[in-house]
Amino acid sequence: MLVRTIGDAALGPDIQMQQALIRGTQEMMVGSTATLVDISDQMALWDAPFLFTNSAEADEILDGPIGQQVLDSLENGGLVGLVYWENGFRNLTNAKRPIRTLEDFDGLKLRVMQNDIFLESFSLLGVDAVPLPFSELFFALESHTVDGQENPFSTILSSKFFELQRYLSVTNHVYSPWVMLASKQWWDDLSDEQKSILMEAAKASRGFQRNHARDESQKAMAALRNKGMQVNELPAAEHLRMQERLCEVHATIASRVGEGLWLETQAKLAEMRQPKPVFRIFRSATNNVSHDASAGVSPCP
Repeated sequence: MLVRTIGDAALGPDIQMQQALIRGTQEMMVGSTATLVDISDQMALWDAPFLFTNSAEADEILDGPIGQQVLDSLENGGLVGLVYWENGFRNLTNAKRPIRTLEDFDGLKLRVMQNDIFLESFSLLGVDAVPLPFSELFFALESHTVDGQENPFSTILSSKFFELQRYLSVTNHVYSPWVMLASKQWWDDLSDEQKSILMEAAKASRGFQRNHARDESQKAMAALRNKGMQVNELPAAEHLRMQERLCEVHATIASRVGEGLWLETQAKLAEMRQPKPVFRIFRSATNNVSHDASAGVSPCP
């Protein structure tokens, strides 16, 4: 089996390629999960702001039963989800001002993905959210149609947004996975052996791609500073204010993906965040040994 790769959006934006897979005129693609929510409501799970606090959490959820359930939900829409890759935590750039407080979002005209959850999220933060395909973003920034955008560090660097954007604010507001997809029409015509080979290759690519993406993300951050971008991190208190403002988005997502899936995800994350017991040994009249542990608390009820 010969695989020919075509990059640089030569086959069109994600939504166009997804439709080509559904029709069976394209075999495979790697793209954003955010543009799949119209095909599977469960894909909206990954758009939840501040769902993951680090990449280890993301890996465990995406590669486990919850991530597989979401991939399986694509089949009714004509797609086969193979594995998740990493795009990374998304951060904000703009040409007007650094984002240091929640109020700094007010009135900022920001390009967002063509996705209702992203539109709702940024509108709640006070942003004038403008949905645009990625292929139109550079020109929109250049023509001042929008003031800014949000993407992982590597995308900001590779797309040369630093040429048009002065400020980079580290918000880590959404962890953004990519997903490797196959056309169900094409996949169903493959032999079991061919499917097995492709799935093994997809899983092998997953770890390699994530390691590479994380290494490149660190390099990209340093490069963006060297390119002259002013980089700032939001204080923890402002991060918490953002999360509180976006609690109703979590309610929207829970309704869309199903209460069962949402609660299962939250329960798994709570379990993962539960610190290991810290044993505190102390001397007493009875030589007792005690331990305690506490879990993190979500700002959303």
